[in-house]
Amino acid sequence: MGFARWLNRTVGFFVFSLLDIADFLLCFTYKTLDYFLESERKPCYCYSPPEAKAKTERIIVSERGEYSKVVSLTRNKIHFDEISDTLYSRGPSLLTRLSKLVRSVKCFNYRGLIMRGNVVASCDHDESKKKKISKSKKRLMTLNSTVVEKSSTAPRWSDCHCSFCTSWLTSSNRDSLFVKVQQPKDKKKVRDNVVFIHGFVSSSAFWTETLFPNFSDSAKSKYRFIAVDLLGYGRSPKPNDSLYTLREHLEMIEKSVISQFKLKTFHIVAHSLGCILALALAVKHPGAIKSLTLLAPPYYKVPKGVQPAQYIMKEVARKEVWPPMQFGASVLSWYEHLGRTIGLVLIKNHHLIEFVTRLLTLNRMRTYLIEGFLCHTHNGSFHTLHNIIFGSGAKLDSYLDHVRDHVDCDIAIFHGGKDELIPVECSYSVKSKLPRATVHVIPDKDHITIVVGRQKDFARELELIWQRSHST
Repeated sequence: MGFARWLNRTVGFFVFSLLDIADFLLCFTYKTLDYFLESERKPCYCYSPPEAKAKTERIIVSERGEYSKVVSLTRNKIHFDEISDTLYSRGPSLLTRLSKLVRSVKCFNYRGLIMRGNVVASCDHDESKKKKISKSKKRLMTLNSTVVEKSSTAPRWSDCHCSFCTSWLTSSNRDSLFVKVQQPKDKKKVRDNVVFIHGFVSSSAFWTETLFPNFSDSAKSKYRFIAVDLLGYGRSPKPNDSLYTLREHLEMIEKSVISQFKLKTFHIVAHSLGCILALALAVKHPGAIKSLTLLAPPYYKVPKGVQPAQYIMKEVARKEVWPPMQFGASVLSWYEHLGRTIGLVLIKNHHLIEFVTRLLTLNRMRTYLIEGFLCHTHNGSFHTLHNIIFGSGAKLDSYLDHVRDHVDCDIAIFHGGKDELIPVECSYSVKSKLPRATVHVIPDKDHITIVVGRQKDFARELELIWQRSHST
């Protein structure tokens, strides 16, 4: 076990060093292509915040020298959104280390050697000057003077332009999420509502193709099942000007589901990333939640004195080449331009991939998961990953405390015993914050097969949870 871990880390060091270089080169490649194909060079997160610009009609807010918030302007509101600092600072890459090494060598060579009058031209002098400036500004909050015009909602050249991925552009409800509903023919017989929230790089098909057909006739006659494609996924809007913050995701769910269907009470079933949104909804609508079912919640206990977003990113996206899902999560998290390249190769060709999959399996394999894995944009997935999964790490403790003290509902947690992406310890950590929650670890199941492959059993388990909530 020790040798395997050492080998994994050693190989990972060389692989990720090469990826550091590849992502650096791709940055310039995409800036050139964007200029020729879109007549503008799109900003990216390779540079420090003062050198980068917001991608929306927003003003970047600097607080204590860290660009972690944005102010967005609408017709009647000023929104104050938090964005994850992992977007700009994702740890030292190989090129970052080399640049620091070169700079330290220069400082060593020139330190104290050049004297001009009473001014010492040395690195120490520059550093002390920077420290004085930072100290004088550390209590100030400043606004970047640049307000960038709102970008087009049309897909970028590197995004998929097919009718499925762009269906929201021609929809009459282009400002609302795509919602799939299954309910009794007689709406008056609806006893209660169940809202299903999918995880990262997924879609409503994760629920509609697995659970919806397997609920009992009794459940189908009592409940209205509502599954959404989150902002940026499936057939929902994929705006290029969005930073996909927690507020944006929540407001879209509230507008497209809670307000649209006039929900007064509802159950929530959420997977992975969706668990964060489910807890946030429970905090905002404590009296409406009848039960919370969380699958593989990404909750990590952050040690004191550690920056939460950075810590969670290193836990979720460890730079390891094995297992494959871990490697994929690392590439998508750490490398903005490599992630865009994956989108260019795979997402733009998802119909071809689906066709080849059906051909190789003689049409025996259902390909609904491809809809979630590949029908999104890089802009949406990259920002959602950082601003929700990583950036919400500092908020989850307060969310769980609020649910414990103010939300009176049953809480059930399910986790695959072989989940290689989100460890089982995350569910037990939630249990430590919510003593009344029940944890069900399903042996031999992973992050996906916790539902896929055992949908009949899970459908029965959900029905029992909902029944208990009515009997209490």
